[in-house]
Amino acid sequence: MSRKRALEGSGSSLAQQEVTAAAIVQRGIAGTTMGDSASAEALARLDRAAKELKNRETARLLGEAIAAIHARDFQKADTLALAVLEKDERQGVAWHVLAIAREKNGDFVSSMRAYEAALQLLPDHGPVAGDLGRLAYRMDMPELAAKFFAHYRLARPDCVEATNNLACALRDLNQCAEAIDILRPAIMADQGQPILWNTLGTVMCSLGDGQQALTFFDEALRLAPSFGKGYHNRSYARLDLGDVPGALADCEAAIAHAESVEDLAMMQFARSTILLCLGRVSEGWAAYESRFSHDLSDAPRFLIDAPRWSADQSLTGKRMLICAEQGLGDEVMFANLLPDIIEAIGPEGSLSIAVEHRLIPLFQRSFPDAEVTAHRTVAFEGRVRRTAPKVSDWSKIDLWAPIGSLLPVLRPSIESFPKRPSFLKADPARIAHWQQQLEAAPQGPKVGLLWKSLKLNGERARQFSPFDLWHPVLQTPGVTFVNLQYGDCEEEIAYARDELGVEIWQPEGIDLKKDLDDVAALCCAMDLIIGFSNATINLAGACGAKVWQISGAASWTRLGTDSLPWYPQIRCFSSSDYYDWSPTMNEVAQALADTYSGQAPN
Repeated sequence: MSRKRALEGSGSSLAQQEVTAAAIVQRGIAGTTMGDSASAEALARLDRAAKELKNRETARLLGEAIAAIHARDFQKADTLALAVLEKDERQGVAWHVLAIAREKNGDFVSSMRAYEAALQLLPDHGPVAGDLGRLAYRMDMPELAAKFFAHYRLARPDCVEATNNLACALRDLNQCAEAIDILRPAIMADQGQPILWNTLGTVMCSLGDGQQALTFFDEALRLAPSFGKGYHNRSYARLDLGDVPGALADCEAAIAHAESVEDLAMMQFARSTILLCLGRVSEGWAAYESRFSHDLSDAPRFLIDAPRWSADQSLTGKRMLICAEQGLGDEVMFANLLPDIIEAIGPEGSLSIAVEHRLIPLFQRSFPDAEVTAHRTVAFEGRVRRTAPKVSDWSKIDLWAPIGSLLPVLRPSIESFPKRPSFLKADPARIAHWQQQLEAAPQGPKVGLLWKSLKLNGERARQFSPFDLWHPVLQTPGVTFVNLQYGDCEEEIAYARDELGVEIWQPEGIDLKKDLDDVAALCCAMDLIIGFSNATINLAGACGAKVWQISGAASWTRLGTDSLPWYPQIRCFSSSDYYDWSPTMNEVAQALADTYSGQAPN
């Protein structure tokens, strides 16, 4: 093994990755892993291993490196570990020390490679696997984390840390039954472990059972009244049940008991969205700037070569670059601001817009006087970086801003949201094309369906009804259902056909994930679209299509109202309990039957 290759090689799991339409900051329920690679116990174990080495000079250097980590001089530890590896690149303890030093310095990719080298060389794999698992988990790689945690648990079958950490990763992989199976006996063996109760509560939240989750979070906090993440997670369970004031109280308690700067940043971001849920819009937008905190590992780093606009600067006459942010749905939703930005800039200024590349044709048509270009977003070394590499001439840009930073100025209250029927313009020729194509479908109103998001991890999956609960909607007589759902949905379409006797019509000649301009036109050709919040729902709403959106009791995008101020034509249906979507789906079914049974449309 070459030291240079181990540190500089691409690494199968760690290569730079393009991020397409990912929700960049989506902090919610927080799995709490146990352990610290630089804890006193871990360093003492490493120190014992170093002292057992036969080469006294190596033992001395590693002892000094371990002492440097203890003193939080991670650069010194890095230098000393490298000095050992220059002489013996198969020294496993040195790789482990180097991995810890680089992890603590924030060099996650190089750290993981060093951990992997240590894993190959050290006879005691357990501690290294545990450290690797925590790092992978921190880097939002739950599948890789689960493998390392399982390895660690195999080496330490009775270890609470190993059990808890594996359960956290399994939860994030939607393997909730497996997570419960390993948590239950551990809790029965030691009921005084607050972190296990907390993790079990997060699993219940992922299953949508907010009430049961509250019970477990209550027990965690009874055992550990200063457990910040326990309050944070209980806050989200309260949100799931529609108790927004209670959620705010718990979130503020979490902030008071935050154990790290990253935890604090996560909780401050959560507080911003809870304020928005309460309709405290001005306060919420002010707090929403926390999404850019450098202490959030998944917060985007913008690398844009122009001065950044601030709220005290006038837009009049400025040559502005507006960069879309967050995930694809938010890019579309925040475009609600663009007509106001254009008006504020005025004829003496100019506007450039950087968006996800699939949105370029739609935005060019909607804002013909603006230069529309693609931003580029990559995940690199555990961080998300967004740039605007295709801006043709930076000398023509006075200022730039992430589009959400204009919210406090242009949308300080519910009343400041305009009642525009649309703010994006689908292609009229393609709308006509799809209207003609839909004539080949069975007769009846054409109702498009959207039932899931492309990313359904343990945090997000609970926000969507199981497909079998769409049964009453799909049984509505006289309606032709059209598939608008992107991604792999063959299983659901087959279920509707084979179990319910309902054919969901498939539009041909369109990629529902990639052809977003055509998707917008298809949406506008529909009589109605029903679904949960995802990118297509936002496209449909922005283009003025008739939409019924289904969501939980406390969706922050409703801003404390029973509607969606971004899209005034959208009708909202909300569930008070993620654990039972049946009442909400029955309500949608009844509204659909009423709408298409000769009554006036709702």
